[in-house]
Amino acid sequence: MQVDIFDFDLDRRLIADKPASPRDSSRLLDLTEDGQIHDRHFYDLPDILHEGDVLVFNDTKVIPARLYGQRGDALVEVTLYHPIDGLSWMSFIKNAKRLHPGDMVTFYTDTISPAASDFSAEVISKQGEEGVELRFNCSADALTKHLETYGSMPLPPYIKRDKPQPGLWNKYNDKEDYQTVYARHEGAVAAPTAGLHFTDRVFKALDAKGVQKVFLTLHVGAGTFLPVKVADTKDHKMHSEFGIITEEACNAINRAKQEGRRIIAVGTTSLRLLESAADDKGILHPFCGETDIFITPGYKFKMIDLMITNFHLPKSTLFMLICAVAGIDRMKTAYAHAMEAGYRFYSYGDSSIIKCVNKI
Repeated sequence: MQVDIFDFDLDRRLIADKPASPRDSSRLLDLTEDGQIHDRHFYDLPDILHEGDVLVFNDTKVIPARLYGQRGDALVEVTLYHPIDGLSWMSFIKNAKRLHPGDMVTFYTDTISPAASDFSAEVISKQGEEGVELRFNCSADALTKHLETYGSMPLPPYIKRDKPQPGLWNKYNDKEDYQTVYARHEGAVAAPTAGLHFTDRVFKALDAKGVQKVFLTLHVGAGTFLPVKVADTKDHKMHSEFGIITEEACNAINRAKQEGRRIIAVGTTSLRLLESAADDKGILHPFCGETDIFITPGYKFKMIDLMITNFHLPKSTLFMLICAVAGIDRMKTAYAHAMEAGYRFYSYGDSSIIKCVNKI
């Protein structure tokens, strides 16, 4: 399938650089009725859902995986995206051409200079489009603490932030904003952004409505932000991500399906993990491992009836996925409406709820 099918023009002024406040005041594009588009707010979600519906959340927790470093005179920006072991990580690095195997990169912040830093990593290898392997110079326990001190949230490249310098680095509250209120298991280097709109107020209203919550874990990788550089989707390689679905979660979801209740994926990450763990009969099985599932139009969904998701990049794997859920024409019409109506796009932007029309 040609990647250009999924292209559209977007005014960059619609790209949000910070979330709505409060979170649940963001707008919600309601695509749950065939052929209809309704403009709502996220706090209206409980009114849209039915008693007995099951919301499936990704409870991964984002680690501060963006680091700023120096090697000699070269300054680099590092985004960790996949752990190899307790101390080695694959990473994407801006200005990586200045680095060579054996080099040491010293990390710094707005208050800790490279000369005063006690945190560094060795360049182990450079692997082309796969990025750079780094090995940190500390224990695994110390690495977690160092990331909290030296790291910042790994925001996608279309959200611009100042590099560390006195008085500028903490202008935004990304360590809180770029995390769901239900985040639990550390390991993601990108947020499951569909969940950023949920608040305690919305959860209380969902409980009162009789909507069930189920949690699974997919540690989202920075590969989710990589552009699709090929002309045909069949030539695109997805980065793998680690996920877990417990037996308890499987039982709850399978029971709901047997009873004819709706399954609603909160985000593309929850959806991808559900589809990775389901068999051809639509039965969900416990899962613990890597998934690199790539969903494009023509795919028949095994698990979901609806999904909640933000507004995605043109020609991205995420936009391809939602076109698979609801149809290309339906989503292009919906996106045109959203842009005309001034919806805010991408990770800190507004939300939508979409009916799945392509099911087994």
